[in-house]
Amino acid sequence: MKIEISEKKPEHYKEYWPMQYDIFSHFEYTCGVPSVMFLITTLKENGNANACLHAWSTFSGDKGGFFAILPGLMQHTHTYHNILREKEFCINFLRPEYYDACQKTIAENKEEIDELAIAGFTAEPSRLIKAPRIKEAFLSYECTFESACDLSGAGINAMVIGRVRHAAVEETNYIIENICSEGSFMFNIHSPKNPVSGEGEQSAVAKLTLVKPLNE
Repeated sequence: MKIEISEKKPEHYKEYWPMQYDIFSHFEYTCGVPSVMFLITTLKENGNANACLHAWSTFSGDKGGFFAILPGLMQHTHTYHNILREKEFCINFLRPEYYDACQKTIAENKEEIDELAIAGFTAEPSRLIKAPRIKEAFLSYECTFESACDLSGAGINAMVIGRVRHAAVEETNYIIENICSEGSFMFNIHSPKNPVSGEGEQSAVAKLTLVKPLNE
């Protein structure tokens, strides 16, 4: 049986932390759509490395360019202001084994802290931008700022679009079995709720599983 959910938040949806339904739409929890996770690296105003664990994004393009489309980037964050100031950022895809290290960049994010160093990551120079890449990443996109807008008009989340100028990728990343494994992309499963009871707080980190090879 399917449960119909309208644009208005159901009254029985439990709030587990203050302003939960201001920062995230209730559809975020109703749908439970997985999204790929990565670390965005930027430079703070004092030159220290900033890192932001992010999901809710997609990547697309044509012959005119390839773009990183990042909705859900909160407007009060260091990362958002660094991107607007420096006009660049780097996206780093890390294996699930680095999830705990990524979390350290959230806990330790003061201006005087190098967030990559505090998390145990190795910064390496990018080819075309000043923001560092992460050596442990199996794929990095060096991006220049293209545009930003207030996602809903509420002054909470922004949608930032970056133009991918350069990529660094491990040479075996084209192998489907490698991409669909624990040693590749990690996905965010963000607290899906029981639509009947309104309960549900558990999140998870997930991986791709190969279901059917095509074009064989």
